[in-house]
Parts: sequence; C-alpha cells; structure tokens
Amino acid sequence: MTMSRSMLSQKLSSADLYVVITESFCAGRSSLETLENCLAAGVRLVQLREKHLDDGALFALAREWRARTRAADAVFIVDDRVDIALAADADGVHLGQSDLPIAVARELAPELLIGASSHTPDEAMAAQEAGADYVNIGPVFPTRTKETPMGHVGPELISDIAPRLRIPFTCMGGIKLDNLSAVMEQGAQIAAVVTAVTAAEDQRAAAQELRTRILELRTVNTP
Repeated sequence: MTMSRSMLSQKLSSADLYVVITESFCAGRSSLETLENCLAAGVRLVQLREKHLDDGALFALAREWRARTRAADAVFIVDDRVDIALAADADGVHLGQSDLPIAVARELAPELLIGASSHTPDEAMAAQEAGADYVNIGPVFPTRTKETPMGHVGPELISDIAPRLRIPFTCMGGIKLDNLSAVMEQGAQIAAVVTAVTAAEDQRAAAQELRTRILELRTVNTP
C-alpha cells in the first residue's frame, strides 16, 4: 500500500532513531545486511546514502531496500537522488544545500517526503518555507562521514532552531550513545546516526541501545 505524504510525515514524526547507511562505513558488511539489522532492532526510518554507485546499481539496490523496508513498515529515504527515489518507489529524498532545490524537487515529486540539510537557522527556515517535510540540523558534533569535513554546529543550535519550526526535524553529526543526552536536552526528538550503528560490532544491539536511550531521554526532557 502506498501511503500519502501526510501519512508518511506522521510516521517520520513518530520515529526515534534515523539510521543513514553507506556501505563503506559498515565495517565490511553490506548495506543490505546493515539494513536488516536495523529493521530487526525496530528502526523505522532509514536512508540509503551511496554517492559513488552508477545509476543502474543504485536503482537495483534501492529496489531491494524498498522491498525490505515495505515489509517492515519502515520509512525509506534516498539521499540526493529524486529520480532514483521516484523510480524505486521510495518514501522520500534527502537534499543537501548543493542538491536540487526543494521547490523543484517538489514539482517533480509532489508525494515524496523531502528532507533538507541545514547548518544555520536561516537554512532551516528557508527549507521550511520552500516546502521541506523535515529538516536535519547538523553536524552537531565533529564527524568524518562526509567527504568534505565541515565545522560542527554544537547542540545549542538545536534549541535555537527548533522553536521556529512547524515541521519535524532530525539531528545528525557525530552523535553517539555517550553524547546523546546533550542533543536530547536541547529539544531533539529524532537522532540521525551513521557509524554509531553501521560501524558497531553488533549493529542490531547498537541500534536497540540507542533507541532505548532516546525514548528514556524523551521522557526525562518532556515538560
């Protein structure tokens, strides 16, 4: 069953952990194995982020992801590529500041969830006004999962941006179990991670532990 954009947005809002999977950060395991471990841990928001596959290989992989995420009732986001997201029947696409403009992506894909990376309040507000369904704030802490390392914004930026948003937001960049509380204390509800799960020796256990901690911290930090 294909869900409407509003239904998908509700599912995204209810997520706790958002795992972004790039095979080169999976410590020798395939992205599909990592995806399966995440789904088995109850993760229901995942992103396929492969910037160096050719279009045919990326499409084939995305179709396999679609089958597995649909079976698990998980929201499936493709990084960067609106065309691949549409062709593979994904739920959404995540766009960076140098990717296709949000308004153009929306014209091409009116029913896709569109996420947008933001590093400043102005970028977050611009993404919201352009029609993004969610924004990602980060990198919160130093990270090496981007090819061009950029300065981290610090968890304090979350509490600056969050009150201005009418749409859901995620937070990403160097988030681990030991610094998760600093992120959640600033008002975060959904933590996005890469290596905290993908590079873990036991990916399923790592995802489960993060999810448990997020839910605990939500309770503590809810007024």
